[in-house]
Amino acid sequence: MELYSPCPCAKITLKVGDKMVISGVQKLTLLDFPGRTACTVFFAGCNFRCPFCHNSILVERPEEAGRIPEDEFFDFLKRRKGLLDGVAITGGEPTLNKDLPDFMAKIKEIGYAVKLDSNGTNPDMLSEIIDNNLADYIAMDIKNSKEKYAVTSGIDDRFMEKVEKSVELLMQNKTDFEFRTTIVKQFHTADDMLKISEWIKGEEKYFIQAFKNSGDLIDPTMEGVSYEEYQNFLNIVKNNVPKVSLRGI
Repeated sequence: MELYSPCPCAKITLKVGDKMVISGVQKLTLLDFPGRTACTVFFAGCNFRCPFCHNSILVERPEEAGRIPEDEFFDFLKRRKGLLDGVAITGGEPTLNKDLPDFMAKIKEIGYAVKLDSNGTNPDMLSEIIDNNLADYIAMDIKNSKEKYAVTSGIDDRFMEKVEKSVELLMQNKTDFEFRTTIVKQFHTADDMLKISEWIKGEEKYFIQAFKNSGDLIDPTMEGVSYEEYQNFLNIVKNNVPKVSLRGI
């Protein structure tokens, strides 16, 4: 089979196996893992339904995303030693996979740094990953202010307590991390940004990210905001989170 990748130019031929299967690999990224030349691993499945999700194939149509056996992926990593120095793990939501910590440990054993993207709904697994030094960098989405988390994530508020626990866990600074919020016109206001900044107040890295229409959105009516609005949000947040930056704008 072909190694599925969101980037059509980055495909390699692999066999289907019977071990843990991932959904896709982008074999080179200079953006997904700060300071690293990395590949990006995609896992299908998510417990959120964010209308602005740009990887809806992984959330709503995982059967179309491709299937890549674990052994074949690690063969790829071994061949890339010296060309890559990091692996970014994303989704979907990677922590839905119970074998994720073992998967990350195997990547570390080969000698790669590991970055994990997460929505923060599995704080127990995040704690395990941090305690065992399996992630060199964790990026957690802050979808919106607490009051609007449910509508922004496309479900009810059943995960709110777990999200708050994950925020508290990362702010203990046991590993390098960032928080990030993708701004969507339909969901984010100046008041929301103020509330987010009060929630995560401190010296951590926080990125206000531009919304990009990938063409594979859960809700194709989603829109970004103007450059002036991004700047306004930045100014609102920086009083509580001085290391806030704009990304992709």
